[in-house]
Amino acid sequence: MVLVDDSIVRGTTSIKIVDMVRQAGAKEVHMRISSPPTAFPCYFGIDTPSREQLLAAQHDIDSMAKLLGVDSLAYISIDGLYRAVGEAKRDSNRPQYCDACFSGDYPIRLTDMDDGATGRQLSLLAEIA
Repeated sequence: MVLVDDSIVRGTTSIKIVDMVRQAGAKEVHMRISSPPTAFPCYFGIDTPSREQLLAAQHDIDSMAKLLGVDSLAYISIDGLYRAVGEAKRDSNRPQYCDACFSGDYPIRLTDMDDGATGRQLSLLAEIA
């Protein structure tokens, strides 16, 4: 069985899906992801405030495959993603799109991470006590 997903962020959903597919009788499970690994927090729309929460920030592809319980795991490359949207490749000096969650190249300076700060960007979502 080949599972295709748009991304793996924390991995919790993927683990459940792989387990269900195996319980349904799949002898092999191969996972293909249509984005590069999400290894950096997104501060511009998806609330992932720390790298510690991101599976790809903590593990290489082989260890992620083991954690997810798949026989193989592969991602599209960042240049492959750019080709899929009509670009020849990613311009690393001036990326055509915000790809910071894949590359770590944020379109604006992250002031919360400058000058020895804690390394945690403020979340855009307020927590209500």
